[in-house]
Amino acid sequence: MPVAANALAPLPLNPLALRLGHLGLLPFVFGAILVWLVGGRNAEAHAWISFSLSAYAALILSFLGGIYWGLGFRQVEPGVQPFVWGVLPSLGAWVALVMPAYAGLVLHGVMLIVCYLVDRRLYPALGAAAWLTLRFRLSAVAALCCFLAAAGS
Repeated sequence: MPVAANALAPLPLNPLALRLGHLGLLPFVFGAILVWLVGGRNAEAHAWISFSLSAYAALILSFLGGIYWGLGFRQVEPGVQPFVWGVLPSLGAWVALVMPAYAGLVLHGVMLIVCYLVDRRLYPALGAAAWLTLRFRLSAVAALCCFLAAAGS
């Protein structure tokens, strides 16, 4: 059965979630800035900052996948698509986390973009289309920060 066939009422935007989503960008922005500020001056600090940013990106990607489980649970007769897709970002994020920062952060950035593209296709069918503008903004900034930090690693 297609996902849209048993979608519930659309999920409205929540003002608190909007603010918290934007606050969630702070570790991305500060992490990318710190990677460049520390640079080659302190190799240990640079490695720690790069890993911290990569770990945060992995956490966010896992969160984005988990949203699909929540949306799937809202369905009267849930299909497998939200649940299967929901675990893939976590698996990819884990692979990126164990890679060197210069490569793992690029993979995180690509995955953030891929997650958004999947969301554009699946969110409307799951009643979450109203969240796509926020998802675009957050994903664009987070991915850009990952790419910039990778370039500085």
